[in-house]
Amino acid sequence: MKGALRAIAPGPFVTIQDAGRRGWRRFGVSGAGAMDAAALSAANALVGNAPGTAAVEFAHVGGRWQIATDSCRIAVTGGDFAVSADGARLACWQSHTLRRGQRIDIGGAPDAAWGYLAVANGFALSPQLGSYATHQRSGLGGIGGSCLTEGDMLPLRSARAPYGRERRVDAIHREPGPIRVVLGPQDDFFAQDAVAAFLAASYRVTHRGDRMGVWLDGPAVPHAAGYNVLSDGMVPGCIQVPGNGIPLVLLMDCQTVGGYPKLATIITPDLQRLAQMKAGTTVTFVAVDVEEAHRLYGEYRAWLDGVAQQIAEIAGSPARPFWLYG
Repeated sequence: MKGALRAIAPGPFVTIQDAGRRGWRRFGVSGAGAMDAAALSAANALVGNAPGTAAVEFAHVGGRWQIATDSCRIAVTGGDFAVSADGARLACWQSHTLRRGQRIDIGGAPDAAWGYLAVANGFALSPQLGSYATHQRSGLGGIGGSCLTEGDMLPLRSARAPYGRERRVDAIHREPGPIRVVLGPQDDFFAQDAVAAFLAASYRVTHRGDRMGVWLDGPAVPHAAGYNVLSDGMVPGCIQVPGNGIPLVLLMDCQTVGGYPKLATIITPDLQRLAQMKAGTTVTFVAVDVEEAHRLYGEYRAWLDGVAQQIAEIAGSPARPFWLYG
């Protein structure tokens, strides 16, 4: 082992995630992947990795970690998390080069639920079905297909931090306002006035949620004639309405098929915005057509593809890693 990142006291829901598993949903395998792909891409760009490189994803708090290698460049993104190394505060949305034995503590953030800890050159793990992403329900990816626990050692691909100055990037600005959706594919299970009432209502993000989905709290959406459909394909962002009429938003670990009608589907750029909302946050929805959804997705992909060009070196930071100092 060239070196490792040691889990001293990881948070309660910490996994390895990358850009997700592609091409397997038709076989009943969830894609998994980062809840906030933009934040993952930014973290990787800060440490010089490709956008979809596997990183540590955590919910609310990341916990305590230790550098078990000569030196390691890290970056934490997702929100304004309380990050420190041996008690010294570290800025998020910025890279930091740490020495062997240093401990990283990652607390909560006022503006995000999900965060990312990326390391330069990534982790030396084995992919499963083309991805390192952890999917707990099928036991795939990461380390043993489960959450990381105390004592886990994440092997590094490099024992030393790369040459170069530290980097920073502007924090992702999450636009306020309604979450944009495309109606359907089963909005015909609801009367037009029920759909209009859903779009006019306010909902609250509840504590009932995980990587698979999150329940909303608010006005029930009545079905026009029953709520059972033949099971068909599901994707992250689908808004299902089960028998009680309370909407449920599916997230990255969602099942591949389901039998409740899907009133609408959240567009990809806005799904991570909803995923980052803390319990108690109020959310509203607005419908857009498919053409507008495609246009917005194109802008989102262009941002992901160009995130490396938004990185700036930090003036005055050492250009040489610690192991070159002599």
